[in-house]
Amino acid sequence: MTLIDWIFALFGLGALLAAVLPRAVARLPLSLPMVFLGGGLLLYLLPYVLPLSLPALDPVEHRGWVEHAAEICVIISLMGAGLAINRPFGLRTWAVTWRLLGITMPLTIGAVALAGWLLLGWPPAVALLVGAVLAPTDPVLAAEVRVGEPTDAEHDEDEVRFGLTSEAGLNDGLAFPFVGAAIALAAAAGTGWSAEWIGHWALVDLLYKCAIGVVCGLAVGRLLGRMFFRATFKALRLSEHKEGFVALGATFLSYGVTEILHGYGFLAVFVTACAIRAAERAHGYHKVLHDFIEQIERLFTVILLFLLGGFVAFGGLAPLTWQGAATGLLLLLVIRPAAGWLGQLGDGSCARERGLTAFFGIRGIGSLFYLAYALGEGEFGGATAGELWAVVTFTIVASVVVHGISVTPLITRFDRLLRHRARSAAGRTHSAGSSSPDH
Repeated sequence: MTLIDWIFALFGLGALLAAVLPRAVARLPLSLPMVFLGGGLLLYLLPYVLPLSLPALDPVEHRGWVEHAAEICVIISLMGAGLAINRPFGLRTWAVTWRLLGITMPLTIGAVALAGWLLLGWPPAVALLVGAVLAPTDPVLAAEVRVGEPTDAEHDEDEVRFGLTSEAGLNDGLAFPFVGAAIALAAAAGTGWSAEWIGHWALVDLLYKCAIGVVCGLAVGRLLGRMFFRATFKALRLSEHKEGFVALGATFLSYGVTEILHGYGFLAVFVTACAIRAAERAHGYHKVLHDFIEQIERLFTVILLFLLGGFVAFGGLAPLTWQGAATGLLLLLVIRPAAGWLGQLGDGSCARERGLTAFFGIRGIGSLFYLAYALGEGEFGGATAGELWAVVTFTIVASVVVHGISVTPLITRFDRLLRHRARSAAGRTHSAGSSSPDH
């Protein structure tokens, strides 16, 4: 019996569980990420009771591997999120998204950075880095609060699911400029402060790279959308052939081209997905693409969560201090809910919708990528890599547990409220029709 035999067996078991568990835990106060995170933790505790040798997990030593594994998982999830959104793009129709990106996200980054500076005594660059790394609402672990599969109805999404899905799709890319700001500040000032980097950062990291991401995403998405649905050569009209793996091709093409041009690939992938969806919004091929990409996403999520649980079991949280844990809990229980609520004030939504959208700012795989990327690009004095990984990992684990326990009962009650509203609206419409002179 060798290690590779165990890997084959465990990968097969994980794939089967990824298919079975979503339905098995659908009505329980339990999420799929919770199950697989706990499974990884238990698996890596087995060597303490059985003669089993498993590979050690160290994101500091294997930083490059962690970066690219999380990178692939995130871009696949972004494609799935973009394909699922039924609502046409627009300044007014996506108003909740712009509020969450323009108000909630900067407030969250600033508040987490302030907590890191005051509670942990970290220098400005490190505090900003942690704020940026933990800012994105994760599209990977937020499956329970994302919109469902594509439909031919443009406005059948509730504001909570739409807001969280569109926010996750865009703020995973828009966290990049803030991570870049932390890297630039660390390079310019070390453990101090300097403003010399801001001009170059604003022009290159903020404006140029975001613009390239949007432009490339639109160009690739519109080109592929035209090819899929309206190509004159039938072999190129892939919507007639029902090939789901094409979604992977679109994902990697958009991401690769954008990164070659030094733009933000995360941003481009989501824009590409939305552009493909807009090309022929009601076509059934979108469901084929979405279902395939969702299955691949689930497999990657299983693997990464198993490994994250193993990292915790191997002592990954050993460098964590109470101040670091407090920073993570403040983000999940105070900072994100407060920033999310403030960002939505005056948007016309009810208090329950604002509260759910504000609370379910799930942190996950995107944060793993950003931390691995930043530690490979810059030197951050004032905190060790182990300390940073411990704080980020603790926050992700806490998010998986807190949001995993609460998502089923809260979303179930919210869906019940939506059904009640729909019945009431239908009753009023029927009553109005019955009382008209024609009746």
